[in-house]
Parts: sequence; C-alpha cells; structure tokens
Amino acid sequence: MTKTGAIGVFDSGIGGLTVLRALLKTLPDESFVYFGDTARVPYGNKSAETVLRFSRENVQFLMDEGVKFVVVACNTASAEAVPTLQREFPVPIVGVIEPGVRAAVKMSKAHHIGVIGTAGTIRSGAYQRGIEDLDPQARVIALACPLFVPLVEEGWIDTPITETIASTYLQDYRKEGIDVLVLGCTHYPLLHDVIGRVLGPRVALVDSAVETANVVRERLEADGLLSDGGEPHLSIYLSDIAPNFREVGERILGRPIPDVRLLTV
Repeated sequence: MTKTGAIGVFDSGIGGLTVLRALLKTLPDESFVYFGDTARVPYGNKSAETVLRFSRENVQFLMDEGVKFVVVACNTASAEAVPTLQREFPVPIVGVIEPGVRAAVKMSKAHHIGVIGTAGTIRSGAYQRGIEDLDPQARVIALACPLFVPLVEEGWIDTPITETIASTYLQDYRKEGIDVLVLGCTHYPLLHDVIGRVLGPRVALVDSAVETANVVRERLEADGLLSDGGEPHLSIYLSDIAPNFREVGERILGRPIPDVRLLTV
C-alpha cells in the first residue's frame, strides 16, 4: 500500500455513487476506482454465501487495480461480508453500516428509530444490533423495501409510481412515532425527497455516505495513507452498462462521468 494508490469502492449497482460523491467531496486529492456490479444487482435478495462470494471477487478486482483502501458501498455486503473481507485482505476495508448507526443514535431524541434496507440487510440484523448496542433504550423497527433498488436503477427517482410504492411500504412508520429513519441502502438516498414527503418533517433521514467518507479520511490519516500529491483520477467499471447509466449516474454523482469500462463477471 502506498499513498499514491487509489481508493477502491464497490456496490451491487449504481447506488454506491452516493458514497463515491461524498468521498470525492471529502477527499478531493484522492484517486478512486469504482466498481458497480450492475449485472448481478440486487444483492439484497441473495443468500449470505453468494453475497460473500461476489464481495470477495469485487475486492480482488480492486486489489488487482492497486488500491490502498476499500469502501464497501453496499449495505447488504457490509452486513454479510465485511468482517470476513477484513480478515482475508491486506488493505483497510470499511462498510457503511457502522457510520449510519452512530449518526442515527446521535440524532434520535425519542430512542425510536426506523431502518429500511434490502431483504439481506434487514435479515442480517446488523443495523438493529448496532443501534441497540449503542443505545440500549432504543426501539428499532426494521423493514425491507426491495422494490426501491430497481426503481433507482431504472432512473425512476421521483415519479407517482415511486411515491405510491414508498407510501405502501412506509405507511406503518407514520403510525409508529419514529423520529429517525436510517436509509439502509446506498440506493435509498436517491429517493430522499419522496421518502421525506411520505413521512413528513418530524422524521429525520440518515444517509451514511457522509459519515462513511469521514471515517475513511480518519483512517487514511491514522495510517499515513493520505495522498500527498499527483493528479487525482476516477475510473468507473460496471459489469453491465445500461443505456441510461450516464444520465442517471451523472445525476447521482453531480459531475460528468468519465468513460465507463465493462468488467465481465
């Protein structure tokens, strides 16, 4: 590992671009390699064994690209695979769950927190355990919302259909009195406005992307791996390139996207 190495980021699709956006803002002098496993999205409805296998393959690809740090920008992979990946690979690896947990506990005054995510993330119980460990008084209500990922991947960010689906999923939360909702999938912040309208202003929404970016910066500083010069670059790989990727991806990333390379998995 050297200071000149890039930071590797992977997600099951393009939702992880929300994390990449936060990383680019927090670490403007760093280079990044992003891999979106769009041919195999979503990870949330797959077994833990399959998620771990895919995650190993993703990290190995990033290692082959010479990265110095890996960010698992996928909640399902963070829940199912990060501890094993940290044992098996020689670079620092962080997921997105712990930063989101810390932010949710800090923000909640009522100790009543909702979590939404893919089926795999909710099934793992990672958010629920993390929140209850930090705040034993917390009451956590977790709900899988599997249709949100394909809506985002299709670019249906704010449409009447999206709002109808969100209302159907979240109707019970409006009765429960939660004051914080964790968006426990990197795709979900793209539906922030829709979810906010459905739940109303009394519920704060937690997006762990910014918290994760701060954790990465702290780790790089502690390990002496912050870039000390050179022209930063961004490389993006996908396992399937949808016709609308550039339009949706640039909307998420907030900047032009460089040439995208296809990686066969």
